[in-house]
Amino acid sequence: MLPSLLPLLPPGKRLIEPFVGAGSIFLAANYPEYVLNDANSDLAAVWVALKSRPNEFIARAEAYFTNDYHSQNGYLKIRAEFNSEVDRFERAVRLPYLNKFGFNGIYRVSQRGVFNVPYANPKTLPAFPWKEMQAASDKLQACMVLNGGFQCAISLAGIGDVVYCDPPYLDSATGKSFTSYTSTSFGLQQHLELVKTCLQAVDRGATVLISNHSTSQTRELYRGWDIDEFLVTRSVSAKRGSRGQTMELVAKLPKWFDAA
Repeated sequence: MLPSLLPLLPPGKRLIEPFVGAGSIFLAANYPEYVLNDANSDLAAVWVALKSRPNEFIARAEAYFTNDYHSQNGYLKIRAEFNSEVDRFERAVRLPYLNKFGFNGIYRVSQRGVFNVPYANPKTLPAFPWKEMQAASDKLQACMVLNGGFQCAISLAGIGDVVYCDPPYLDSATGKSFTSYTSTSFGLQQHLELVKTCLQAVDRGATVLISNHSTSQTRELYRGWDIDEFLVTRSVSAKRGSRGQTMELVAKLPKWFDAA
């Protein structure tokens, strides 16, 4: 998605990502400053750890990438420790292991907030992303990291800011979208609230972009916005036949800006 999306991002003094997720956009973009937010407290804790305690975090996280934990029993042990742990840093150091050894690299929790992704049974020992973590730690020094709903991050946006929103998608014609990143759902009402909050940021002088599936519902949701559409390849579905290319869109306001 990056080759299609990055050219659409206009220059600005700061990039604000209310749904930062895995950080693909901020890591590839080039802005003087960043505001990163995610409702997933465990994910936000990883970004905070990489920013404030990188050496300790990387060393602790790397310790799980050994043959001792390259088994279902090892995975279930670390997953149980993760679910019983209350310290955010201790949970964070286990999350890279759960991400690389868990099924399809997804983060999924039950309605009670219990991480329940099964073991992926990787044939070879997954490599620890040491260089990538070091690079992320360096870039995070220019970032403010928040953990909460999208409203707080977007409320900071004003003149010269660029807001890029990558929320849990609405369903498409090819099936239901995955939204179990936290114990609360993100449905149409939340998307309507997101649009309302983004319009307020535009009124304050910010530029806003939102990604989603390209459907009649989303095109109506972003009616009056500039819309770019492109094909992307998705590979997260548990069913191989459900994976493949799908049409997505990026809606942009204000309509007058020129990313070129």
